[in-house]
Amino acid sequence: MKHTLLWLAACAALPNIAHAKTDISWWHAMTGANAEVVAKIAADFNASQSDYELKPVFKGTYPETLNAGIAAFRAGQAPDIIQVFDVGTGVMMGAQGAIKPVAEVLKEGGYSFDKSQYLAGIVGYYSTPEGEMLSFPYNSSSPILYYNKDIFAKAGLAEDTPLKTWADVWAAARKIKASGAAGCGYTSTWLTWIHTENFAAWNNTPWATHENGLAGTPELKIDGPLFVKHFGELAQLAKEGVFVYGGRTSEAKQNFTSGECAILTESSGGLGDVIKSGINYGIGQLPYDETAPGAPQNTTPGGASLWVMAGKPEATYKGVAAFFHYLSQTAVQQYLHEKSGYLPVTMAAYEATKASGFYEKNPAREVPILQMSGKAPTENSKGVRAPNLPQLRDIQNEEYEKMLAGQQTAEQALKNAAERGNAAIREATGG
Repeated sequence: MKHTLLWLAACAALPNIAHAKTDISWWHAMTGANAEVVAKIAADFNASQSDYELKPVFKGTYPETLNAGIAAFRAGQAPDIIQVFDVGTGVMMGAQGAIKPVAEVLKEGGYSFDKSQYLAGIVGYYSTPEGEMLSFPYNSSSPILYYNKDIFAKAGLAEDTPLKTWADVWAAARKIKASGAAGCGYTSTWLTWIHTENFAAWNNTPWATHENGLAGTPELKIDGPLFVKHFGELAQLAKEGVFVYGGRTSEAKQNFTSGECAILTESSGGLGDVIKSGINYGIGQLPYDETAPGAPQNTTPGGASLWVMAGKPEATYKGVAAFFHYLSQTAVQQYLHEKSGYLPVTMAAYEATKASGFYEKNPAREVPILQMSGKAPTENSKGVRAPNLPQLRDIQNEEYEKMLAGQQTAEQALKNAAERGNAAIREATGG
């Protein structure tokens, strides 16, 4: 009898053993409204099946999350999935043995993978030169302009006529400051991504040689005349108190959502927090320099992608593949796009959003997609690639901050940033 009871108890436990869920860890850098989107997507995936439990973990800002991932890999404790911002792409591509290509993960998981289903400009950025997709483009974005309609009306500016050029922005920002409608006319997140990398692409001017590093080791050209002109104007606005610097990443968004500043250039992915703030806002395309021939050209993707770390069990990779397959579904991509402001990564999701009438009700929401896909990319606008892009951005930020503090001219800041950046590239590549 005793043996029979033990056998029955063991049999009763078998279903629990067979159906034990495999945990999948996902480190991310999403905050505010975008963190809520992450939580919902994870919860919905977990509810859609019974084999895997996706566990999102916030690890800080984009740079902090990347650094945490590098440290964890070295300690043998890497997460299964890590969200890495666009500038970390070169770092991850160069991390031999640290990552498992997402195309490989999906194929081994039993899912057919057709990259033609994804927006070309996005998937190309996260692929090898041979076309193999290395990471999953979770939250791709484009820099756009946000403006406070109530402040515009108070300053006597047109509420429904978005500013098109930087000259338009400077004039409006000065008028807002002078009228007392707001304490700050203009602010911006990400001076490196928006005012340097995308400024180059949007105005079809080189950021660096060799197709901005996509076709070979780059030499920075950010001290060119168009950059000097642009940053000289920005420095003058800072001197006048019209431009307020918020910080190196997305900190300046608070200057806008609080009502302090009337105009903001920021990622389209910042839309969720703008909506949440309750501001009466408008959206326009990223401004361009009217003196640049052929501008505007096309913007390049920002945001981040999901990388799969190497050395994990087969069951984990099957779970990751199942999640990426789920994330590719049209309804999920449509939800992510409409709620966050990030771009849908599949053509089907874009077409479904369009067919639903969403853009007719929210015409400005199509702006970041049109900016990226309106023209075929040139050698100046395919994106930027360097083995140490996060370091190059740090260097640029240091020089920009000295410039905005009145410690050096725009010309000197850009000269220093180019020289120091090129030295860092040579050191990284052994050149």
